[in-house]
Amino acid sequence: MNRPTDNQRLLDDVLSEAMPADFRKALLGETLRLAGRRRRWRQTNRVAAWLVTLGLLAGLVWQNRLHSPATLPSVVQAGGNSYQLVRTELLPVSATVTTQPLATGQRIASAETVNVVETEASHRGFRVVDDDELLTLVSARPAALVHLGPHSERLVFVNPADEKGFPVN
Repeated sequence: MNRPTDNQRLLDDVLSEAMPADFRKALLGETLRLAGRRRRWRQTNRVAAWLVTLGLLAGLVWQNRLHSPATLPSVVQAGGNSYQLVRTELLPVSATVTTQPLATGQRIASAETVNVVETEASHRGFRVVDDDELLTLVSARPAALVHLGPHSERLVFVNPADEKGFPVN
């Protein structure tokens, strides 16, 4: 035989004093009624899901039956070929468009002189400064080098006026 717990005894004491004698029976009946209602709702949903699934399958079978090879009309020509032969020919030379470069005297320039700018592949005019050298260059001003990602840094000055530039000695 199970011994009642402290919570069960407390609940029995509270319910026996404050509630009518048939309250516990009514409470149990209402709980069972709600549980049965939930069970019926789940069963109804399950049956509805099966009906929807069966309806979709029936629709797919119906669609496949409409487009099956047995129901498609057959194309047969009486005594002829089931294809049409197409012959292609080259265009005449007079219908072909071609381009030719202009002669030197026919070229027109929009400006009298044209400056041609060429870049070199090598980095001979400068060298890349590393982090320590950069911070040494701005050592007179409080600054920090913030790494935003791989190969991505930003020099941040504590004083916003220093970002506009300062005299270099």
